[in-house]
Amino acid sequence: MQDNVHTHVLKDGSVVSHAHGHTHSHTQTKQVLRRIHNVIGHMQGISDMVENGRDCSEVLMQLSAVNASLRKLKVIILKDHVEHCIVDAIQHGDRQTLDKLSDALDKLTE
Repeated sequence: MQDNVHTHVLKDGSVVSHAHGHTHSHTQTKQVLRRIHNVIGHMQGISDMVENGRDCSEVLMQLSAVNASLRKLKVIILKDHVEHCIVDAIQHGDRQTLDKLSDALDKLTE
């Protein structure tokens, strides 16, 4: 196992570092990887469609399907992150992790 050092900034401004003997693999890792591989395969199929001169409407429909898959993937990752990393961050007063989540949510909603 790999040790990951986390730095937590406490409410009083003090900084505490500690190591976890785990990586950020959570309960949904297999499902996330399966979905990523599906999206990659789907994108390769779309690339083939474009190379073969398929109708633009068909390509757009397939891109819409990829967007739906990516939305579902983001939800799975977000839920897993909240259930693990964010719970841990709250328990340890880790403001930095909470701020990173806020930044990520801003990007997701752009």
